[in-house]
Amino acid sequence: MSIWLRELDCLAGADETSVPVYAARPEGMAALLDGMPATAAAFLRGSGFSAAAGAVALVPGRAGVAGAVLGLGDSAGPAPFGALPFALPEGMTCRLAGPIDNPQHALLGFCLGAYRFEKFKSSPSRKPARLVPPPASGHTVAMAETTWLVRDLINLPANYLGPGELADAARAVLEPLGACVEVIQGDALASAYPLIDAVGAGSSRPPRVVRACWRGADTPADAPIVSLCGKGVCFDTGGYDLKPSAGMLRMKKDMGGAAIALGLARIIIKDELPVRLEVRLGCVENSISGNAMRPLDILRSRRGLTVAVANTDAEGRLVLADLLAEASDAAPDLLLDFATLTGAARVALGPDVAALFCNDDNLARDIETASRVSHDPVWRLPLYSGYNSMLEGPGSDLHNVSDKPYAGSVLAALFLQRFLAPATSWAHFDVYAWNDSTRPARPEGGEAQCLRAAFGAILRRFTLQNLGDAPL
Repeated sequence: MSIWLRELDCLAGADETSVPVYAARPEGMAALLDGMPATAAAFLRGSGFSAAAGAVALVPGRAGVAGAVLGLGDSAGPAPFGALPFALPEGMTCRLAGPIDNPQHALLGFCLGAYRFEKFKSSPSRKPARLVPPPASGHTVAMAETTWLVRDLINLPANYLGPGELADAARAVLEPLGACVEVIQGDALASAYPLIDAVGAGSSRPPRVVRACWRGADTPADAPIVSLCGKGVCFDTGGYDLKPSAGMLRMKKDMGGAAIALGLARIIIKDELPVRLEVRLGCVENSISGNAMRPLDILRSRRGLTVAVANTDAEGRLVLADLLAEASDAAPDLLLDFATLTGAARVALGPDVAALFCNDDNLARDIETASRVSHDPVWRLPLYSGYNSMLEGPGSDLHNVSDKPYAGSVLAALFLQRFLAPATSWAHFDVYAWNDSTRPARPEGGEAQCLRAAFGAILRRFTLQNLGDAPL
């Protein structure tokens, strides 16, 4: 396992002694109690346990705790099970018992709730309880491991994760899985990715572009190409259009898109999907110096289009533009990009729901279906072509932002679309990649937003697997 990947210390072996954990909704409590030992049922009735979402009741027994009951409320999916790891006593080993709607969702929620980022704490907090996984849990465990990886990368402070370290992480994760990984830098990067070079010019830590490819041993040479691109801005000051201190506080997470793309690549390879995989990550820092790009500098892109930098804080779309141009020229069957791109998407949809922009209605439907099945929310916003003129200016082909205070996330997506090769089936995810507070299965900090939704869409599109039967 890569040094960037952690073992899931919340999982136990099948042969370990464990206590049962039941899950119930309010309307199912009577049936649950009828099936439990009389003493345990009487205790739960007397305690007033109502099966509210995330509520956990410990059931006493002769030797101590004989089991536990988790309330689901009216919630569905993995999230309620995220309350268990730290609500149960430290050192307890448990197993799922009784009727569970989806044991794999329960396992995933448990693992996501057990996550904590304590790399820099002198005294780590208590360990989570542990769960014996249900049968056939290989994919779910891999998804949990991958989510922990993505969260760890986003949570690392920028002094520990710059462009070079992010590129190293991508190599360390993908190469052991059989992927070919190339890291481009220096003059080669400046020539091939001029917009990325311009974004990174102000930093003492030079930019990198990671290019990776993979094809399984049993995958035919003409298998569909799935291409992933990620924005990896390891810290974003805003450049000369400097962010205020409050806006800069969490900008270590501005590489969240690259982390999610890397995580998606890992789970595609781990599950050996029958595709040819291509990955491109733009790893860069947007800083200020005498070499930094300036407002209204005009840059020439890989596509040949010229871009006036109307705002140096709209750097993420510059990073993606060069990556999407190269990726789409390879004629992929599917192209997905991930980026913490606009505050406008957060104003529109809040922190939990990713904005989806897509030029292929069938692809959008696959993503929306996968989003519902996996409980990984996205919402489609329009690629409204009528706004294209708002990106045009007199001295260049494009401005990177409009001078109008409207439709910021739509305009960012339209900007990206201009760099695609014709007939590319493409989806753009504008993500927040962060949890502002701790909730079950969603600890405060970095989040692998859209990872499960995107994987589910790829699964449906290229394996014809019924999403209703898909574990995630």
